[in-house]
Amino acid sequence: MSDLKKYIGERKIKDHKFAEGYEEGYKQFKVGVILRHAREAAGLTQEELAHRLKTKKTAISRIENHAEDIKLSTLYRAALALGKRLQVNII
Repeated sequence: MSDLKKYIGERKIKDHKFAEGYEEGYKQFKVGVILRHAREAAGLTQEELAHRLKTKKTAISRIENHAEDIKLSTLYRAALALGKRLQVNII
């Protein structure tokens, strides 16, 4: 087990507020990381992606770093702009 996983496990036990929000926060963070990796793999800067989406670089940065309440339509448009497709699973 990595030190990070160990720390998270211990923190969840000690801090109930942290534990309650961890999974949702991780999912939001993960969406931003996935988008950033796709953008980088496409060889685009945040500014170039923003131009394709007719938005500002700060909007792309906000999504990549704090993907809270991002609309599916925005993710769909970003995927298209990156030459990808969006797939959503409900498990």
